[in-house]
Amino acid sequence: MEENNKQWLPHLTGEIVSEIEGNFLDSYAVALEGWRRGLKLKWHVKGSEKFKEMEVWSVDRPGQLFSLSSKEKTHYFFRSRGDAVSNEAVQVGRSKERTNAVLRDAGVPVPEGRNFGKESPDDELIQYAEMLGFPIVVKPTDGSFGRGVVSNIRSSGELADALEHVRRTLGFMEVIIEKHIPGRDYRLYVVGNEVVAAMHRLPPNVTGDGESTIRKLIRKKNALRKKNPRLISCPIGTDQETRNYLDRSGYTLKTIPAEGETVFLNDKANISIGGDPIDAFDELSPQAKETAVKAMKAVPGLTHGAVDMIIGTNEEAAGYVIELNPTAQLGGLLYPVKGQARDVPAAIIDYYFPETRGLDIERAKIYFDFHDLLDPLQARDAVVTTVTPPLEGKLHAKKYIVTGDVQNIGYHRGLRKQAFERGLHGYVMNRDDDAIEVVVGGTDLEMVDDFEHGLWEDEERAKIFEVIKEGYDGPIKVGFEIKTDLKTQLRELKALKKELDMTEYERKKAEAENRKFHRSTSWKVTAPGRVAGGIIKRIRKR
Repeated sequence: MEENNKQWLPHLTGEIVSEIEGNFLDSYAVALEGWRRGLKLKWHVKGSEKFKEMEVWSVDRPGQLFSLSSKEKTHYFFRSRGDAVSNEAVQVGRSKERTNAVLRDAGVPVPEGRNFGKESPDDELIQYAEMLGFPIVVKPTDGSFGRGVVSNIRSSGELADALEHVRRTLGFMEVIIEKHIPGRDYRLYVVGNEVVAAMHRLPPNVTGDGESTIRKLIRKKNALRKKNPRLISCPIGTDQETRNYLDRSGYTLKTIPAEGETVFLNDKANISIGGDPIDAFDELSPQAKETAVKAMKAVPGLTHGAVDMIIGTNEEAAGYVIELNPTAQLGGLLYPVKGQARDVPAAIIDYYFPETRGLDIERAKIYFDFHDLLDPLQARDAVVTTVTPPLEGKLHAKKYIVTGDVQNIGYHRGLRKQAFERGLHGYVMNRDDDAIEVVVGGTDLEMVDDFEHGLWEDEERAKIFEVIKEGYDGPIKVGFEIKTDLKTQLRELKALKKELDMTEYERKKAEAENRKFHRSTSWKVTAPGRVAGGIIKRIRKR
């Protein structure tokens, strides 16, 4: 696995999404695309009537529900799914049994198999598998992320063990028995009548170097996965399932594979359990893409979403559809480990707001702080937050390297004030050489140039030796951020602790003074008067 940053989308770099993981990545990518095109962006929490209509009213984690509005219309989104996807389509996608039935009726190739309810004994399932013919696959009717799926089962004995695990250990009593289809696992993303992205999902694996154990190779690969915005939250595990799979292949975690030898750790290709996303858009045959579009059209109201397929080694194979996902994760398509990233968020916004299609906008370098906007929603201080519109017009930006005694946090706050007064955005950040890096950007070139004067103004909190000015062509976050390094954070924490300690000291001191006063002679002498006064007050109230 190699880093693939050069082929990621230039307007969705790792820096822009560095603090966003999991399902939030899908929400942010789609919302950011719409916001950059000048659409009004709002983030919502549960309770909105429109989201109740979309059957996502129970979602209580801010950051997954948002709306985009032009002057003429508003559309609502849950992660990557917009309101053009019908509730019926969502319900079909949740049920593998319903999905297969709908696709079969439409003539879409699906693996042969059938559903078994919780009342069906294991013997009935085994008899059906023997009639169907091994190898077969067992999967829960309502499972996701590969949970409970056991594939390539080759005998009745293996099936009995698999059913014990899936039905009793994992608790998935309703399962599907279907024919195992050999081939590669793909996810295709369809918008309208077109496949806009595709990836080959390779099961978790490591490649030997002739020196490291499999356990060590997994650690090395997980370190690389942490650099990928999609894979950072999906490390390869070393759980019992992994150890069992290795054992069946003649390996253990202590095995040292030969240099260049690829060792698979599972036969499930889900990215969430350690699979590799590899761009496959250009390699797929027209027949496979036609199958994906046909599968989407078979479900009423499924206007965009993912189609998971197994495609054989024959390049002309049309493939078999194994799942439909109306709320698919986009990260693997945006951040593949090999190949070209595909701009699925742009295709989704094109579909909902075609009038914004193809805009050549400078604001593509601008982004917003996701978590800052969610703070009021998470604190229950608001049910809706509106994102400040992006800058309009040509963006100008400069970077300054300032040396001297300049790492005072008070000085940095002053620079933020200087930026706001000029309508600029950017950041200040400490460097290891005791200098600071300052980036400012905006649409007013005169103000961008004038900011340099502001660097010199705070003589009380900074002693500047030199300012080096450079051009800057990177992304700029709306607002002005003070990026604190670890040393500064520790210094601020110590100051905060000192302040809290002083507060606690003052509280304890006040309590001691209060106890001392209550034990005093004057307090005891005046006690009868206080009691009498209390009685008089109660009488007057009556």
